[in-house]
Amino acid sequence: MVYPDFQIDWMRAFVAVVDAGSLSAAAPLLHRSQSAVSMQIKKLENALGRPVLSRGPRHLQLTAAGEELLSYARRMLELQAETQAVLFGPPLEGRVRLGVPDDYASSYLTPVLRSFAGRHQGVEIELTCEQSTSLIPKVTRGDLDLALVSRDKPQRGSFLFHEPLVWVGSPQFEVWRKDPLPIAVYESGSMARIETLAALGAKRRSYRVVYHSSSLAGQVAAVESGLAVAVLTRCSVPAHLQVLQSLPKEYELPGLATMEVAVLRSKVSKRSRAVDAMYEQFSQTLGT
Repeated sequence: MVYPDFQIDWMRAFVAVVDAGSLSAAAPLLHRSQSAVSMQIKKLENALGRPVLSRGPRHLQLTAAGEELLSYARRMLELQAETQAVLFGPPLEGRVRLGVPDDYASSYLTPVLRSFAGRHQGVEIELTCEQSTSLIPKVTRGDLDLALVSRDKPQRGSFLFHEPLVWVGSPQFEVWRKDPLPIAVYESGSMARIETLAALGAKRRSYRVVYHSSSLAGQVAAVESGLAVAVLTRCSVPAHLQVLQSLPKEYELPGLATMEVAVLRSKVSKRSRAVDAMYEQFSQTLGT
């Protein structure tokens, strides 16, 4: 019996789609169009004789065949990376001290680390999760090598993409109907807090701060409990909370700015090949 030949590009596309959650999200990671990624998945499925992905209610899901294939696909990609390292140079080693805000971690850090770890298993990553206002001075002082941050200045770091801010509430409590509006905010100095208060002031909407916390979990808890509405980055909104759009005019909330997300690098890390590689991974994976 002649078995089909599974090409490495098919496996790379398959793993990228699984990790990113959709064809559209995987396409920039692979530097290909969405249709090209879709074609690679179809070729893999044709060779296998069974589908590996099915469309779920929110994103693509693995089929039974896909579940079985995934670990082998990852091992093939890891072996290819090891082979390239042996043939073309020594494996990269070192340490990267990385900072990222809580709200960007799950959506944006995961695909970066998956791609990086597959190629550079000898690099140790030390992760700090704090707000951008705390991470920026740590990079400036050299306490961190790299950080994914919301820009506080137009030229801060290397621009990657825009992330919208949105109003969020619990449909169970509808506290956006209250006057004054109860709000949960981040710590003093936070860019999201500054934008929230400025937007309310410009619209002359009366409000009162009933809760403040430096953590995303704290903001979500305040909204879930019906204590307040909050302003979050769009990527961090839990599925069970409501993005407050198209409210009746009497409850309409002001428009919000869009955050400029950048990768910031310390001066003291300029000679680190490990940091070079991580910096390049951020640019390739998340850059527009």
